[in-house]
Amino acid sequence: MHLTHRVTELSTSGPDDAWPDDAWLDAECRRLLAFGARVIHPAGGAAWLGDDGAPDLDRGVHTWITSRTVHVFGLGALLGVEGSEAVAAAALDGLRTTLRDPQHGGWFGAVDAAGRPQGSAKSCYDHAFVLLAGSTAAVAGIAGGEELLAEATSVFEQHFWDDGLGRVVDEWDRFWTTAAPYRGLNATMHSVEAMLAAGDATGDPLWHERAGRLATLVVELAPLHDGRLPEHFGADWTPDLELNRDRPDDAFKPYGATIGHGLEWARLLLHVEATLGDAVPAGLLDTSRLLLDRAVADGWAVDGAAGFVYTTDWDGTPVVRQRVHWVAAEAIGAAAALHRRTGEEVYARRYVEWWRYVVDHVRDTEHGSWHHELDPANRPQASVWPGKPDLYHAVQATLLPRLPLAPGLARALALSGPT
Repeated sequence: MHLTHRVTELSTSGPDDAWPDDAWLDAECRRLLAFGARVIHPAGGAAWLGDDGAPDLDRGVHTWITSRTVHVFGLGALLGVEGSEAVAAAALDGLRTTLRDPQHGGWFGAVDAAGRPQGSAKSCYDHAFVLLAGSTAAVAGIAGGEELLAEATSVFEQHFWDDGLGRVVDEWDRFWTTAAPYRGLNATMHSVEAMLAAGDATGDPLWHERAGRLATLVVELAPLHDGRLPEHFGADWTPDLELNRDRPDDAFKPYGATIGHGLEWARLLLHVEATLGDAVPAGLLDTSRLLLDRAVADGWAVDGAAGFVYTTDWDGTPVVRQRVHWVAAEAIGAAAALHRRTGEEVYARRYVEWWRYVVDHVRDTEHGSWHHELDPANRPQASVWPGKPDLYHAVQATLLPRLPLAPGLARALALSGPT
């Protein structure tokens, strides 16, 4: 049964008797895109957005935000949302100019307001989002999209994909001469997403096969740690369970198990399964269930208030108790994916419950978008994520329930639009 139809039977406490229906999700998607309409930075690329959607020009331009902007406004263009194509094209131009390293290839992590590179590392995390941006832009027909995709696939294959291991390298220096010893599950996760999109955009099944190889890492790890995924590894992929214990709320490398990543992987494994068909690795559905169940047991309303805590220790004890918007968005996506895959009512009920939480606490009807961070009592705060940097997770939460597990968002919208 289509999730919206099941929700009609389960939900009587939303804005109408069949909530959140497709019309509500579409309106929320468009509301989010309207919030981000001012995102283009005068230096090129996309700005970090403030609480009211105004660009925070002092923060410069980040490759991950710019790439996500190309992606979400490329999806907006496929939806026919007025102005989306222009925003996507302007952000993409920043990836072709301001953020690109013209001497050594690839992309800087960020540039300052004057366009000067900040730092010298080339990260897999950033480059995975460039690959996603190029894939979506190519499918959506955004000017420069095909060229960006061709360059992104070339750089990713040459520098970040380790074919012998079926893994990704996390970081290089600017000159591509020395790889950092760190390996990370976050970059791996977004590489899976980007590879699925690249396979959809190029028609080359090798990208889908690579996503399947990466997914096996999580299938192996999850049972070993009772559904809590190690995030940090050495160069030989030995887990480092103590990394950043002294900085537990690090924005990109927090200590412990990250609840939202368990939920995000739960969804991505089902996209891999649906994409690969007969060539699918074993254990993806079982691992998806395990990851969602563990995230709920460890993270959902475990300290007396609604919402997911951000991270836990390895025994499931909350460490960072802030509620971060993207975790709720990924919970919605995971529940929608598992319901689509299994038809089981428990996932439809969770889906309604987590949308209700977003509407009650996370969705900002005064200033727009979603509060990016709440304290443990669900009051807005900004200790980890000041402002509302980008729209990626929230926009996808409005689309995933309306689209199949495969192909990915851009190709599915190009083929038929939401279903």
